[in-house]
Amino acid sequence: MTVRFLATIVLLQLMLGLGAARADLAGHGGPVNGLAISPDGAAVLTASFDYSVILWDLKSEQETHRLDGHDAAVNAVAFLPDGTKALSASDDEVVILWDLETGEELRRLSGHQGKIVDLAVSVEGRYVASASWDQTVRIWDLQAAETAEPLVLQHRAPVNAVAYLAQKGQVVTGAADSTIRVWDSLSGNLKQQMPAHDFGVSSIAVAGDGRHAVSASADETLRYWDLETGEEIAVLRGHQGAVLAAAISQDGRFAASGGTDGKLRVWRLDNEFYSPQDVAHKGVVWSLAFTPDAAVLISAGADSLARIWRLDENGKELRDGVQTAATGAGAPDYSDIPGAWQFRKCAICHSLTEDDEHKAGPSLHGVLGRRIGTHEGYSYSPALKDGDLVWNEETIDALFRLGPDVVTPGSKMPLQRIPKDEDRAELIEFLKRAAGYHNATNAPGEGKRDTDATAKPN
Repeated sequence: MTVRFLATIVLLQLMLGLGAARADLAGHGGPVNGLAISPDGAAVLTASFDYSVILWDLKSEQETHRLDGHDAAVNAVAFLPDGTKALSASDDEVVILWDLETGEELRRLSGHQGKIVDLAVSVEGRYVASASWDQTVRIWDLQAAETAEPLVLQHRAPVNAVAYLAQKGQVVTGAADSTIRVWDSLSGNLKQQMPAHDFGVSSIAVAGDGRHAVSASADETLRYWDLETGEEIAVLRGHQGAVLAAAISQDGRFAASGGTDGKLRVWRLDNEFYSPQDVAHKGVVWSLAFTPDAAVLISAGADSLARIWRLDENGKELRDGVQTAATGAGAPDYSDIPGAWQFRKCAICHSLTEDDEHKAGPSLHGVLGRRIGTHEGYSYSPALKDGDLVWNEETIDALFRLGPDVVTPGSKMPLQRIPKDEDRAELIEFLKRAAGYHNATNAPGEGKRDTDATAKPN
């Protein structure tokens, strides 16, 4: 069972309780899976389940560009050294190179046969390494012709993490088989292998010296390494659940960790190896990054936010210097409506308001009575455009009884079914109340019936 799947179980338990929490960078319509900070510390990239990447100005906390080009959840982002270009990687098995000054797509790197979950860029910016669940890391030469084949590093399990070792011509990788490996990034030769964790490695971060690193794992630990010697310097314990995110400051003074327990920990990497404080984070923490001066830590997670934490010289949060950004309006609370539990998975991709909130699927506001593929502003799969199917109680029931592969073949909707008749009926009743009808005047009864928030006609 993979680390990200374990975390998804926790995520689904939290979805209905996730309102808009206090945060600094709020703009995504789904969990924020990855983030990166520019080399000068002035900009932030966030990658989301909503298929998009957002470029932020860190000082103003404002969105600069929204980058839309992927066909599935985006898991990782990385800046090139000059800060004018960046890369993103997705479940759609593609890496995209972006021009951050114009927001335009420059190039696509294709070849993986599984979702891509991490990215790393070499110091000079010529090479990019992508880690995938197809059990490989691929190293791409951005100066080579687009037809050039990447160097492939073969693993025996899905690869969750990759990082470059500064000025060393090497990459370090972490995989679901619990190992950490160091490779020559030009020849592909394996330099070192360490049996690192008791369970799969979910994240690796390397300090500016290219030697010291931290790794996170489903075994509930963060581990501190000397990659030159292969020595495990310390095992940092305290999380109660899989640790999914790890970061280390460039100067190597601090590390940070987060995971399924919703705790964010900042660790002092001195002789005592302690966390001066734990911060309660709303929901699963997916990604972490320090600014170059380690004065700011940014976290991303299941609450659809990237949160900014300002730190003092000891790694403690400056409480009067953080959490000052606009909070946004909370989402309507439908938790008391029967069927809300059935809707929890739908809520990951679909909103119930007219605004689609940049989610991965179209808004379900007014879905009952709406023809498939017609919600304005949403980019549908070609198979759904101009379709004849109309969402009503019968078609929604069929969608979850037979599956989207039968009812909406060719759609982007994940394969899922609800086998019990009573559960489907409960979900449909929820949609009547919480989503509404496409044309209220045509709704049966009092015209108050609310449309399908569950049919995921993506």
